Amino acid sequence: MEFLGGFILILLALFIILIVVLNIKIVPQSKAYVIERLGTYRTTWQTGLHIKIPFIERIAKQVSLKEQIVDFPPQPVITKDNVTMQIDTVVFFQITDPKLFAYGVERPLSAIENLTATTLRNIIGEMELDHTLTSRDVINAKIRGILDEATDPWGIKVNRVELKNILPPKEIQDAMEKQMKAERQRRESILTAEGEKASKILVAEGQKESKILAAEAEKQSAILAAEAIKEAKIREAEGEAEAILKVEQARAQAIELINQAAPGQGYLTIKSLEAFEAAADGQATKLIIPSDIQGLAGLAASAKEIIK
Repeated sequence: MEFLGGFILILLALFIILIVVLNIKIVPQSKAYVIERLGTYRTTWQTGLHIKIPFIERIAKQVSLKEQIVDFPPQPVITKDNVTMQIDTVVFFQITDPKLFAYGVERPLSAIENLTATTLRNIIGEMELDHTLTSRDVINAKIRGILDEATDPWGIKVNRVELKNILPPKEIQDAMEKQMKAERQRRESILTAEGEKASKILVAEGQKESKILAAEAEKQSAILAAEAIKEAKIREAEGEAEAILKVEQARAQAIELINQAAPGQGYLTIKSLEAFEAAADGQATKLIIPSDIQGLAGLAASAKEIIK
């Protein structure tokens, strides 16, 4: 009987130890546990060691505090110019308040998905197709702002929203591809024309430069030729001047020699007759004849004697 009582006590002790061990909880990093006591919110356990009261408290929800990514399937939206497109979105969010996340809304991810779809339809409905395709950043910012404000009561912080794909109808895609091809052909034609224009301009500038250089060369050649002619004439004039100077010097020396020799009256008479003869060679239109004819006759006789 005592053995049975001791066995029961051992089982009871093991049961109590098991219950205590099972109610010791360790909350890992980036996790939070929402605790309820008798069905009512009690507290939120953060990272660390915690002990739960058996049968009274329970872990209502385990919440991850890491940033989470949700990829929603494509949603049909209609633009302002009545074009139906398929757009899928990616939402990056993080739980900031585990209590609000646990009690704020039923199925939070479904709520975010539906809120994203309705917000996207409202924004795209105010934009035309071309504006929609070129305004992803604007659309992302608008959706993120609306979602972040709407999810605050749910303890959710929306960090980013990205439009993953924008898929217009097939016929619109074909038209856009044709438009893009035509635009590329137009750019190619413009570039080809500009290249030809630049080539012609370069050729014309080369020809112009060649003509300018040829004219410059001819000018330099003419200048050099003129300078050579000028130099030749200068040298010729200098030669003539030097010759005249030498002749005059010779005459001066002759006169000086004559003066030194003290010429007589006969020599002077002969020179006078030579000068008279040169004046009367038939080229002059007027002759001045000395009035003293006898003097001339005497001079002539004197010249004759000297010649003999």
